[in-house]
Amino acid sequence: MNAATRPLAIVTGASSGIGLELARECARHGFDLIIGADRPLDVATQELKGLGGAVEAVQGDLATPAGVDKLIELAGGRQVDALLANAGHGLGGAFLDQSFADITHLIDTNITGTLALIHKVGKDMRSRHTGRILITGSIAGFMPGTFQAVYNGSKAFLDSFSWALRNELKDSGVSVTCLMPGITDTDFFERAGMMDTKVGADDHKMDPAEVARIGFKAMMDGEGDVVTGLRNKIQSALAAVTPSAVLAEQHRRMAQPGTAKQQ
Repeated sequence: MNAATRPLAIVTGASSGIGLELARECARHGFDLIIGADRPLDVATQELKGLGGAVEAVQGDLATPAGVDKLIELAGGRQVDALLANAGHGLGGAFLDQSFADITHLIDTNITGTLALIHKVGKDMRSRHTGRILITGSIAGFMPGTFQAVYNGSKAFLDSFSWALRNELKDSGVSVTCLMPGITDTDFFERAGMMDTKVGADDHKMDPAEVARIGFKAMMDGEGDVVTGLRNKIQSALAAVTPSAVLAEQHRRMAQPGTAKQQ
């Protein structure tokens, strides 16, 4: 594919896990890439370049306007054909025991920074009547997240927001897809301080490469949302008909600190 005609994708949270796998999917399918994360991207950048196409990277805090602006600036005015808004992190433990600075950083990363990026890129897509947006939500958004309350709340917001935005753009030529994974084998739980929980110690986490493959295909097919894996599909279906009080208690058993010993 000629470099001048290659589509361009922006992928956030691309240093590891689902984000890196989404970037790999884009590269394998002929996209040039702009990748961003708050962690080093040198290794990811070199690998992605080996898959063909151009790769630009920026390490910055996507919870801040400056971090989002640095990512946009790398496009240099070039048309963005796909935005894969994946950046986000978790935070385990009881809400009142968490640092409020950590709480606000989660909200600013998972919600505010994500929306700022979508707002900037989405406007241009709408004006051109073409583009694809993939938002990484989670099945966690279907249940009250006892000992993970703010994270689950942030994903509930994204799951809902994605459908609202999709409907607003339904006649614009721009598609919006929500990728909703469940427990996935990444450094998410370590970073969230949840390795001593039942969910963090779960040996049956889904492969992030499979999650990304499913999400990328759903985006390219223009689907509204996709829950990855049979186990997660069943869990999300049950959550829709289970009282919130019951779901909150079930989540306590998975996410309460010290529950890893109960495996």
